[in-house]
Amino acid sequence: MKGITELSGRLLLKVKNEESVHEEQKELASYSLDNLQQELSSENALKTFWINIYNAYYQILAMNHNKSQGSIYNRIDIKIAGESFSLDDIEHGILRRYRWKWSKGYLPQIFTPAIIRKLAVHKIDYRIHFALNCGAVSCPPIAFYDTERIDQQLEMATVSFLEGKTDIDTNHKTVTTSALLSWFSGDFGGKKGALDKIGRALDQDLSGYKLRFKKYNWEKQLANFSE
Repeated sequence: MKGITELSGRLLLKVKNEESVHEEQKELASYSLDNLQQELSSENALKTFWINIYNAYYQILAMNHNKSQGSIYNRIDIKIAGESFSLDDIEHGILRRYRWKWSKGYLPQIFTPAIIRKLAVHKIDYRIHFALNCGAVSCPPIAFYDTERIDQQLEMATVSFLEGKTDIDTNHKTVTTSALLSWFSGDFGGKKGALDKIGRALDQDLSGYKLRFKKYNWEKQLANFSE
């Protein structure tokens, strides 16, 4: 069944086209929790739905409600299946399997609501960090994810992002890349894991290289949709 994932894509498309999202929001809010869980029973469906929802609602909250980057993440303004979620609930609770936000991915959030545990992915996919957009210049662009193609789409997003954000100095054997790989180090398997993943994405042997990180550009850039 693709009903709920298609609904998330439709919401995101209306956000892109600057159309009213009232009907989609109403449908999401009134969706049956049992049906939601049934339709999101696969990891691919889970990732597809929640990535689209995160990217749509960041734009909605930032543009329509003028929330700042500091407060936007913990506002419980996202109504789905009779429950209320924040952007942090979606990113760190559901998509990162209730990791504590400030632990770089190494520690779980101890007091996690039952609904988050019930809806969370079974395994963290580091590639989500190249799909979630938080309205800043250094963020990945927004794409429309589809359940049947999401694995390929996340691979493409990873390669594209790392190609654009990574500098390799072969003389000094250093790799300088996005701060995302530092903030979520545990999701990438530490510095060694990050280097391995960068090397695989860019088809480079980075054995013995040192990893450095670029300063993140938090200047606002909304509606940054990929072609």
